[in-house]
Amino acid sequence: MYNMDFADRVVIDTKNHPWQESPSKGVWRKPLAREGAEHGHATSIVRYEPGTSFTSHSHPHGEEIMVLEGVFSDENGDYPAGTYIRNPKGSSHAPYSAQGCTLLVKLNQFQPGDSQQIAFNTGDAEWMQGHGDLRVMPLHEYRGASTALVHWPAGTHFLPHSHVGGEEIFVISGEFIDEHGRYPAGSWIRSPHMSKHDPHVELETTILVKVGHLRP
Repeated sequence: MYNMDFADRVVIDTKNHPWQESPSKGVWRKPLAREGAEHGHATSIVRYEPGTSFTSHSHPHGEEIMVLEGVFSDENGDYPAGTYIRNPKGSSHAPYSAQGCTLLVKLNQFQPGDSQQIAFNTGDAEWMQGHGDLRVMPLHEYRGASTALVHWPAGTHFLPHSHVGGEEIFVISGEFIDEHGRYPAGSWIRSPHMSKHDPHVELETTILVKVGHLRP
């Protein structure tokens, strides 16, 4: 068990977090939260060296991926950096990467009844206007839990707010800031149900945000 108390606030600078070997040679990972060694709830940074693959496997409780660098592939296609993927419960694939890639991967975290399969290249999509100067790209929503990209122009200050159902942030570029600290690109922040913060940025910043999924 690692970072599995969802009442705790967790911050990890993943760029300074150590890599660990996976069961497949040439595929490395940085666990951020993990229920068991090779099963159960898991959130990780995963890196495929060029020309490596992972054995064909199923997703008993779903898999959610954001491609951060390189090109990720499986028998269904190639997914460049910026692609958001959801493989629902019961799906399977044999992933690989010809040129190498880095991923944010969330395993076994789908809600009952969520069967939507997604492979969405955010680089080909348009941003929507969010609150104030923020731009938003919705990626998925189901029963009060939602995932989106949020782009913050330099100098943006958002309203202080509470996280009903919790919040997870991965800083894709720039630097995210709140009253608790500063979080450079590669930072992962998990804030519990009903926690609060007052966020802003000094630099142009893009974050991946998931909210509403950490209710007690």
